[in-house]
Amino acid sequence: MGQPIPDSLASQYQTNPPRELPTRRGTELLMLAFAAFIVTIALVLVEANQEQELTSSIIWLGLAYLAMFGLAHWAVRRWAPYADPLILPCVALLNGLGLVMIYRIDLALADRATQNGDDYSAAWPKQVLFTALALVFFLVVLIVVSDHRTLTRYGYTGGLIGIIALALPAVLPSSLSEAGGAKVWIKIPGVTGIQPGEFAKILLMIFFASFLVSKRDIFMTAGKKVLGLELPRARDLGPLLIAAGACLGILVFEKDLGTSLLFFGVVLMLLYVATERVVWVILGLGLFVGGCVIAYNLFTHVQTRVHNWIDPFADADRGGYQIVQTLFGLGTGGMGGTGLGAGRPDIVPAANTDFITAAFGEEIGFIGLAAMLVVYTILALRGMRSALAVRDTFGKLLGGGLAFSIVLQVFVIVGGVTKLIPMTGITTPFLSYGGSSLLANYILVALLLRISDAARRPAQPSKPKQQKQAPLAEAHTVMVQRPEATGGSAG
Repeated sequence: MGQPIPDSLASQYQTNPPRELPTRRGTELLMLAFAAFIVTIALVLVEANQEQELTSSIIWLGLAYLAMFGLAHWAVRRWAPYADPLILPCVALLNGLGLVMIYRIDLALADRATQNGDDYSAAWPKQVLFTALALVFFLVVLIVVSDHRTLTRYGYTGGLIGIIALALPAVLPSSLSEAGGAKVWIKIPGVTGIQPGEFAKILLMIFFASFLVSKRDIFMTAGKKVLGLELPRARDLGPLLIAAGACLGILVFEKDLGTSLLFFGVVLMLLYVATERVVWVILGLGLFVGGCVIAYNLFTHVQTRVHNWIDPFADADRGGYQIVQTLFGLGTGGMGGTGLGAGRPDIVPAANTDFITAAFGEEIGFIGLAAMLVVYTILALRGMRSALAVRDTFGKLLGGGLAFSIVLQVFVIVGGVTKLIPMTGITTPFLSYGGSSLLANYILVALLLRISDAARRPAQPSKPKQQKQAPLAEAHTVMVQRPEATGGSAG
């Protein structure tokens, strides 16, 4: 047996408890400053190659960008001090480079409009405003959602609101909801438009995660065997099937194939993580292939996109024009790119939204585009790492779903731009022009940081239990011997 701790050492241990883990907020601030430096240099290159006047305003723009994300850093330091230090800098870098490319495309489109005698409204000031508004949403989520586990109380409510948000564009007239052949907008005349599907994906992920947490054991054990597969009972599986079927049906009706694929992939991933059974993945992929065949035979726009994917040069002047120009741009960029501001990305339709990665591929080349994909990979991996480290199952599912949605969304859009898969028409997170996507993705990042903070926060030491003292009537009687007097009086 060891020797007891001396009272002096015990009192010193109590007054000097073990040092807490570092929060790494200083590292985050340093990396945000580095991101602001890269964005400023990129803006200088665009101005130089476009033969614009280089003024000190560029430095002030860089400082304003750093101050904006410095405020976001302060919010994380204040309300999520143990959050992962790499997530916010990755987002800031991607967002800043997106602003630079949108500004660069604006210069080219404005020059073309001037030559044709037309008016052109620049998109980059609106994107800066959207970024500031998105950071406000980011701040509100960090403050309001102090514990991600409280979201489980609103799982079914979030699912219902998410389905309603998805269905709204479908019931509105085409003049108020349709753009580019897809009914995914709620247009406010004279103001702007909103894509409710961007916000619905977060609400539905909260619903699916909370539902699978409550039904996890049932999905693994209960039910009947069909073709060797042990299926849950219909009443247990019903809410999930109804929600997933309603979402996919609405999105197919709205011709929003990209979001349909995103929802399907995220739900399948959550189901696999919750049950750890590969058979669900096999079943889901089988349903996906069957759905693709049905959609191809029912919808002409699906057939058109597949034909343009297989051979875009067969209709290079019309249906295949966008992908053909994209391939020419990527080929022109090669390995090193033409240089920021020295290419012609404005030739590609929707260059600042769906095809902004093609614009980057032309001007910064394969090496630069690969580096951007590495930044996305780091962002997703840090989110998944936090999801694996958090202590509750709901946080694992929600964090994993949020991080995986970023990976899947980037894969779908980059795969379509490079002709790896058919083009589906969704935005690139943080890069593309658009307020709805930017607002929703900053909400997603705030939730990831909240989960990361819970995962990295040191566990609070448990308070020692106080032993209950027995009542006085039940106390043991102790005999105390009275000491005898040792001295007498002198006579």
